[in-house]
Amino acid sequence: MFNKIIKRGHRKGSKADDSAFGYAQSGNRGSGVVSTSNVVVNHASRVGPPGAGGPNFCASSWWWRERLMRLPHCRAPLKLCPCLGMSRKLQICCYQFDFSDALKSIREKEIKRQTLSELVDFIQSGSGKVHENVQEEMIRMVSINIFRCLPPASHENTGVEVADPEEEEPYMEPSWPHLQIVYELLLRYIMSQDTDTKVAKRYIDHSFVLKLLDLFDSEDPREREYLKTILHRIYGKFMVHRPFIRKAINNIFYRFYIWRQRGHSGIGELLEILGQYSSMVGRGAGATQAAEFQRCMVPLFRQIARCLNSPHFQVAERALFLWNNEHIVSLIAQNRNAILPIIFEALEKNIQSHWNQAVHGLTVNVRKMFLDMDVELFEECQRQFEEKQAKARDVEEQRQLAWRRLAEVAGEDMVTV
Repeated sequence: MFNKIIKRGHRKGSKADDSAFGYAQSGNRGSGVVSTSNVVVNHASRVGPPGAGGPNFCASSWWWRERLMRLPHCRAPLKLCPCLGMSRKLQICCYQFDFSDALKSIREKEIKRQTLSELVDFIQSGSGKVHENVQEEMIRMVSINIFRCLPPASHENTGVEVADPEEEEPYMEPSWPHLQIVYELLLRYIMSQDTDTKVAKRYIDHSFVLKLLDLFDSEDPREREYLKTILHRIYGKFMVHRPFIRKAINNIFYRFYIWRQRGHSGIGELLEILGQYSSMVGRGAGATQAAEFQRCMVPLFRQIARCLNSPHFQVAERALFLWNNEHIVSLIAQNRNAILPIIFEALEKNIQSHWNQAVHGLTVNVRKMFLDMDVELFEECQRQFEEKQAKARDVEEQRQLAWRRLAEVAGEDMVTV
């Protein structure tokens, strides 16, 4: 009787823990909605498994030991029992570890790394189609691992920009040994021919895409590179998400440049992504694609002009790299009457005062490219720029003169008194 009571107690504890880690039966299952309310990407809090005593409670807890005891029951290759085997392994991979101490939970971290690698190998092998419920659990596991609080950026610690961005040491995410494999699993899942777009879009939805875009603010360049590749694959596979992705990226630019919020680590990568999307539009031969580019080119190149003058050399450099794409150059040439007046002032300011030599050289090349396209238009833009500069100097001289007169009047009043 005593043994039965003990066993019942263990079973109840397991169910409670499943619920704590987001694996309890949910009313959302099969509805196409993944509950990720406990996974938030922001700079205010780091959300971990609820009811578990914090985001990274002790890896030697009874929960971890119980899951490891279950794991040997699925030692057979995943292709022999893909549904049950993947489900258990995905539960193991939902557990997050504290990587601030490299000597802590070494064995458990290695077990999770090997389990993640096995999942990647199975998806990459194309051994069989993954069940819909398992796909939901996979995206939930990915969300738990990658959607997290990002550490404060280097410029946020002091409140000022780094004097020389080229000398700044990039931040390296401590949990990258696990995080990299999770990103690889997500990438292989999206790229797999066995992945049904109609099913996958239920879990890789707008909320998921927004959280991916938030992660572009990570200071780790390895993570941003993976995110760039994954987002490009999502854009290519899920046509229904394309307008939303373009709008979401533009919203990041609005927050960063128009509203002058804090610095963003991934602006360079997002500019490169926009360049790739513009290239896809440029390859289209129909009038619809050309009309779409004309509708978005004015606000787009206003943002690019701001990027050109960014003191962060990587932002300015990435913006100038757009002119290395022949499709984009072709579109710019066709619409140069509208585009050149927008960015001419930014090009001239770079040549006059940008601190980075690489940006200065690229700007000279782009300026020459416009000069070769249309000499008359270039000279007209140059004339308008010089007139604007002359007016600005006149206004400044008048302002200085007014201050001098005020100072003289104030001095005479003081002498009189």
